[in-house]
Amino acid sequence: MKTVSLGHSDLAVAQIGLGCMGMSEFYGPSDEAQSITTLHRALELGVTLFDTADLYGNGHNERLLKKGIVDAGKRDQVVIATKFGFVRDPDTGAGRGISGAPDYVKAACDRSLQRLGIDTIDLYYQHRVDPQTPVEETVGAMAELVQAGKVRAIGLSEAGAETIRRAHAVHPITALQTEYSLWSRDVEGEILNTCRELGITLVAYSPLGRGFLTGTIASLDGLAEDDWRRNNPRFQGEALEQNMRMIEEIEAIATGKDATPAQIALAWVLAQGDDIVPIPGTRRIKYLEENVAAASITLTENDLARLNALPIPTGTRYPDMRLIGG
Repeated sequence: MKTVSLGHSDLAVAQIGLGCMGMSEFYGPSDEAQSITTLHRALELGVTLFDTADLYGNGHNERLLKKGIVDAGKRDQVVIATKFGFVRDPDTGAGRGISGAPDYVKAACDRSLQRLGIDTIDLYYQHRVDPQTPVEETVGAMAELVQAGKVRAIGLSEAGAETIRRAHAVHPITALQTEYSLWSRDVEGEILNTCRELGITLVAYSPLGRGFLTGTIASLDGLAEDDWRRNNPRFQGEALEQNMRMIEEIEAIATGKDATPAQIALAWVLAQGDDIVPIPGTRRIKYLEENVAAASITLTENDLARLNALPIPTGTRYPDMRLIGG
């Protein structure tokens, strides 16, 4: 994989990163030993961007990265990105809302540093925009963390163009993390143009459409009972049936290249520009290796035209879209 720079920072990463959320929560039972083995294999394959958040497993995911990367003596080989913003009960994990209050930002950073077992977070995101706190105040606190040496670069997640500009005026924003794939192209247009104007890298989470673009999910039957996709509008009944139309064309292109649908979906994201870094998540080495191999696939203009012509998915990205934007 080639190396790309993150924004105007001094951070550089391999062109495909690893989203670690599913190793701790949201996609069924976790297996810590399996996840650590996958983290080690990712290092061997040249993956350098590892994405986590204090939300994932209520701190478990950050501690997992400590075990799998930091304790393995690989800290200097990677860029660790984590996030703050979702407030959860420390005991039950129940949601308590979103906070970008300066005092909360600083306290959350200290907790993440402790769980990760590191002195400095490479890339620190505001996970969601707090509608009750001006983004200037939040980013001001994040800038103080940079000045204190606790954070190297800062980012936003799921923020709108105006918010990005306001934040960037306070302190340079290195990356915007948002959902982007053939399954979700909302970011195209104003938001992506704003990022490019300001030199902000787009870090694309769920580049495989939460697994849908792999072509392996035809119904909810194979999903664990606590898999949150069971409540995702795009995976429900008639919406799922309509969305399956996307898979046929992706599979046809994949067959012609001796590739998998997942690899075609990732290759499409990579083809959108060197300022876009996808972070597909997985707990399994098989899928990790498959994802990384997508970097070697070249899509022709005809391939891209066919993929760009795919129908817009039916259903919203989240059950509650009020948590998005700002």
